[in-house]
Amino acid sequence: MSYVDGFVVPVPKAKVDEYIRVAEVAKTVWMEHGALEYVECVGDDVPDGQHTSFPMSVKLEAEEVVIFSWIRYSSREERDRILALVMADPRLKDQMTPESMPFDGKRMIFGGFKVVID
Repeated sequence: MSYVDGFVVPVPKAKVDEYIRVAEVAKTVWMEHGALEYVECVGDDVPDGQHTSFPMSVKLEAEEVVIFSWIRYSSREERDRILALVMADPRLKDQMTPESMPFDGKRMIFGGFKVVID
């Protein structure tokens, strides 16, 4: 079965276009290094919850929107190999610092997942 890295990110609405430009470069890099799929989604119908929700998970502020994304790989081993290449790729070096990201990276949620149903 394949492997997925998933992300939930709070992005200021005024910086969504900038985020998308950065994500387009990131997609190119990930795909060139062997990722099978790279998807970025901007929240459109993301309600607040009483106990848990996407907005609560990232402490979403009024002027922000939730971004939900994932990257799919053929296996965990491939993900680890690809991620090492991506992190060393010079095209992303300047975009991977906290100062250059168009969102608050401290509130980003991420993790790796084994696919069990496909």
